[in-house]
Parts: sequence; C-alpha cells; structure tokens
Amino acid sequence: MMKPTFRHGLVALAVCAALGLAACSQQGGNASAPASGAQAQAQARQADAARQLATYRELLKIKNDQMAASLGQDIVSRFPDSAAAKEVQQTLPDIEKRWKAESESRRLKGLWLYQLGPMEGGTQSTAAIYSSEPGGNDAVRLVLRRHSDWGQSVFLFGSGHGFVCKGNCLIPATFDGKPRKLRAYRPNGGEPALFIRDDQAFIDAMAKTKKITMDVTLTDGDKHETLTYEVAGFEPAKWQKVTMHKGGKKK
Repeated sequence: MMKPTFRHGLVALAVCAALGLAACSQQGGNASAPASGAQAQAQARQADAARQLATYRELLKIKNDQMAASLGQDIVSRFPDSAAAKEVQQTLPDIEKRWKAESESRRLKGLWLYQLGPMEGGTQSTAAIYSSEPGGNDAVRLVLRRHSDWGQSVFLFGSGHGFVCKGNCLIPATFDGKPRKLRAYRPNGGEPALFIRDDQAFIDAMAKTKKITMDVTLTDGDKHETLTYEVAGFEPAKWQKVTMHKGGKKK
C-alpha cells in the first residue's frame, strides 16, 4: 500500500475529529499484508479511495462543508481516475462555492463590533467598523450610534486631531462605486470625529451596499485619505435600540 502524503494525513485527522470515527485511526491498519505486485497495490488504492468516499458522504450528510471540501479535494488529487473521484466531482464544485461564500460571510460579519452600555448619564448602543484601507494604526472607525439623550447619529472617529471640515462640508463618497456627496460637520467638543448630517439616509443606503469609500482630509498635516469600509456584514438586529428621552439634545 502506498504511503499517504503528509497533507493527506492532516486531512484524515481533521475529518476523523469532525466525525468522531474511532475506526479512522486504524485506517488500513487491519488489512492483511499486501501481496506483491501492481495488482495488490491497485486493490489497496481502490479500498483506500472507497473508505475516503464513505467519509466524504458522511460529511455531506452532516453538512460540514469545510471538511467535505478539504477531503473532496484530497480524493480527487490522490485518486484522479477512480470511481470515488468521479462521484466527488459531481458535488465538490457546489460544496466549495458554498463554503467560500460562508467563509466570506463570517469574515464580513466579524468586521463589526456591537456594544451597549452607559454613556454620560444615558444609554448608548453602537455598531462600529474600522476602515480596511487605511488599516492598522491609521484605521478610522465608522460608528452608528443610538443614545437615549442624543438620538441617532453616524460619524467617523479617528486619531490625532480629527478631520478638516469648516461648517458644513461635503465628503466625496462612493457606494459600490456609485458617487455620492455626504454632508458632514465637526462636533463642537473638539473630538477627532466627523458627523454625517443625514444619518438615516446614510444607514438606508449602507444597508444595500457592500463597500463604501469616503475621501477625507485629516487635520494632522492636511493628509488626504480615501477610507474604505466593507459594510456587507452589518447585522441590524445586533445594533440594539434604546429608549429615547424627551428633550434630549443631539450631540
């Protein structure tokens, strides 16, 4: 019997862990000593392919797309001319496509952070995402906020001394490549923030958008930046509502 590749060993271990199959650890171990010659090797490979195919079918039943895709690729690679590979190839493209979509969906959802807590005598609920470009220490947060006293707002929050904006300024933006102008203003308190004037219109447009860009100028060095946000993973239900107090002043 041919010695399994290192990659195959990793795939087999992961699959066994996913299915809880004790027999996997004995894969091929209980077989009698193979007879010499090409026929014996071919029979051993056929038996190995059949075992892997049985495991692949089980992974499909429990809808473990990640493990099924990995094992399916391994079967096609190791046993390209086998009946097992032929069967796997009938379902593998759809499994890979679905797994890729699921992975991307989780990644996009993971970009958002939702928080609820007290803030300056009231209750605040926020949904925030960092810019993917620029990233790292230069990333700028896009924040959706509901506050029991200040109401709803949308703003950018950066580091340093904030943004250049005199009175009401216009931010050149794109929503999935479609140009748009956003009216904005700086808060009176001097925070490094830039508020979007029409917050609800922004939220409504964002809900139908995958990627938003905004061209801003930072106060520090008059540096021009194009901020990019991958917003497709926003989950409105996780941005909790708060009870608004009458007579509150928007901030």
